Amino acid sequence: MKKLLLTGLISCLMGSTVAYSQGCIEPSSSASGPQVIGYIQGENVSQFKDNDESTNSFSFRRARLGVTGSIPYNFTYYVMTELSPTMGGPYILDAFLTWKAAKNYVKVSAGQFKVPFGLELSTACQSLFTYDRSLVVNELASPFRDQGIMFSGSTDSLKIFGIEKPNVLSYSLAITNGTGLNTTDTNTSKDIVGRLVFAPCNFFQIGGSFHTGEQKNPDATITKADKKTRWGADLQLKKSFGKFGFISQSEYIYGKDEGSKLVGGGCGGTPTPVIGTFKSQGYYSQLMIQTPWKIEPVVKFQSYDPNMDLSDYDATSYRKDSWVSGFNYYVNDWTRLQVNYVYNMEGSSKTDYFKYNEYKNDMLVVQLQFILH
Repeated sequence: MKKLLLTGLISCLMGSTVAYSQGCIEPSSSASGPQVIGYIQGENVSQFKDNDESTNSFSFRRARLGVTGSIPYNFTYYVMTELSPTMGGPYILDAFLTWKAAKNYVKVSAGQFKVPFGLELSTACQSLFTYDRSLVVNELASPFRDQGIMFSGSTDSLKIFGIEKPNVLSYSLAITNGTGLNTTDTNTSKDIVGRLVFAPCNFFQIGGSFHTGEQKNPDATITKADKKTRWGADLQLKKSFGKFGFISQSEYIYGKDEGSKLVGGGCGGTPTPVIGTFKSQGYYSQLMIQTPWKIEPVVKFQSYDPNMDLSDYDATSYRKDSWVSGFNYYVNDWTRLQVNYVYNMEGSSKTDYFKYNEYKNDMLVVQLQFILH
């Protein structure tokens, strides 16, 4: 069991291009019976604000406990619960059954799972390089989890375009309710979410994702269905130089909502509906340096425009930019200390490009994570 957890954790931390299921850890084929998995993220968040409104609070960002295992023949199951009161727990986060229909080429999962959209969302929470996912991902990739059926797999050992590297192509295609976790559908329409990743070598991978669907408008007097469109592109570069390693990740997401849109939500949160038609976009780019001293410096820039039809200087919808910098310290294979400083920037003045509409809202996050086994 210890070997299983270590292998799964290392695979996630190194940013493996192949996600055979929507759970981080695959059950061992040699293990008998259920395998308990989970992790705890305790943290201290200091928010720096004006007028003595600064805060300093201890909390659990995530506290998750689950079980995974194999069933003869070619079936696996995965169940994960969220117990953190900060995240509104306890509740079921994931619960799905996977059938390996054709080795690693085709897998079919049914139940409640993370939707296959984008690079950062496909990364397990305990393997994120910063304390949380990027703002554009939290806003435009939600709902993170949904109920439905998903087809996934990879080219495995097949030679594609003459390339001998395994898993040159991997894919996921999900048909979901579109209403989020632990809720039933409100109409007969289904959301379609898909992702394709091309990884011709260990240094380079590029991915593309889409999400489309229809839902009832939160205003009961509006009978026309809301339409939701998302597409994204992402790039990951990895290179080692002696005892050092570099990982670069960038992702862009565009979204269009006709009728209403959901604001916030993210990983287990409850999104807020806003009536209207919106076009939104955003991106992030981050660089991580792996060192022989178990310390991993991290720097990220992220930008999110919640309404592309409004000026970035419009006070009702500022473009949101921020820098996240800090480091990860891997005490061992199951324990990680994460320190991030978040410098938030607001849009500049319409009449003075050098005078920013900025207010104190930066924060310092110190997080300690334990993998349970």
